[in-house]
Amino acid sequence: MTGVSAATLRAWERRYGLPAPRRSSSAYRLYSDRDVERIRRVRELCDAGMAPSEAARTVLATDDEAAVAARVEADNDELAVQRILEAVDHFDPDRIEAAVKSSLFLGPAVTLFERVFSPALVQIGERWARGSISVAQEHLAAEILGNTMRFLLRLVQPEHARRQVVLACFADEEHTGPLYGVGMRLATWSVKSIVLGARTPPEAVRHTIEQLRPDIVGLSATIAPAPDRLHALLDGYAEACGATPWIVGGLASEAMREPLVARGGHVAPTAKERFHELIHTLCPLDPNTGE
Repeated sequence: MTGVSAATLRAWERRYGLPAPRRSSSAYRLYSDRDVERIRRVRELCDAGMAPSEAARTVLATDDEAAVAARVEADNDELAVQRILEAVDHFDPDRIEAAVKSSLFLGPAVTLFERVFSPALVQIGERWARGSISVAQEHLAAEILGNTMRFLLRLVQPEHARRQVVLACFADEEHTGPLYGVGMRLATWSVKSIVLGARTPPEAVRHTIEQLRPDIVGLSATIAPAPDRLHALLDGYAEACGATPWIVGGLASEAMREPLVARGGHVAPTAKERFHELIHTLCPLDPNTGE
């Protein structure tokens, strides 16, 4: 697998601390994918003329630097979230705006959504639910973050996209944040998003499909409606979408899996790779856009 003999691996482990495999209950060495990659990098450096000791130090140093960089990046993201939350706690619009703007330098749009804006919105919602902030504070923060996410999505929308997806909230759903996050992710796959926003009834979805002919319809639901209401909405969306594939995501999507799938819909996977596979299955993407 690595082109390095077992005896050499044991010598490197003893002399340089690399690799560092786990041991089974029978004392057999268990090499992880990371161990294998490190061994290959040491071998490549040795093949290029570097001494094994120096090659091992180089690989370990590179890994240490990468780990430090990852920790710093995570710390920066968490700090950005905390700055937004503190500004919301103080009910200070200018401070919220400043905290959101300062976070824009932390990475591309989809990274900002996944690591800063989405966690901030979740925690703001939890604070409102506990009664530690008012509905006015929650609405103010959601409006400022929503405006920023809308702006970012407009910036990253692909030009001349061959695929387009309509994104909308369930008819009783107010939270639009997830729509923008999905739109940013789709943009990295060269898929254009058309966002209809909150409280979108089946009739609006039907009209959009008739006029714009999207490849997929994506619906978001944070809280599942009561059973009778849920079934009526699912019937309505299934009829409105017709032959157009439709996906439901959000915190409530898993709870409605059975009636949703029975009506021909799909539940959006939470893992990025599986979501990409589903989108590609429903509307084949350009092979150069996969991640």
